[in-house]
Amino acid sequence: MTTVFTNGCFDVLHRGHLELLEYCRGLGDYVVVGLNSDKSVKENKGPTRPIFTADDRKFFLESLIFVDKVYIFDEATPYSLIERINPDIIVKGGDYSVETVVGNDISTVKIFKYDDNYSTTKIIQNITDRR
Repeated sequence: MTTVFTNGCFDVLHRGHLELLEYCRGLGDYVVVGLNSDKSVKENKGPTRPIFTADDRKFFLESLIFVDKVYIFDEATPYSLIERINPDIIVKGGDYSVETVVGNDISTVKIFKYDDNYSTTKIIQNITDRR
């Protein structure tokens, strides 16, 4: 069985997230998502985030056919979670390089080339601009 790991905030679930998770599923048999806690999202994205609580985001992700397990982590990086899971493959978005992905010393890293038009920040900005 091939275990694939990815992580992120997944604050407002959108097409880019789904394409990433579908890509993960295509690489393996068991997909694990490391989900940033509410505190971690706030520290990374600013005081107005997250939009959805970690429990809600976890529920959304676990409802998808591409995802088998979701773990919420509170640390700055998911390194200890990656150590514990010991996945065969770690997947990150195209704004990373293999060398900058946390856990590259533990697992093979694959970079998913994503579409810049899909981002939670852009979605929130678009909604704000419509007011």
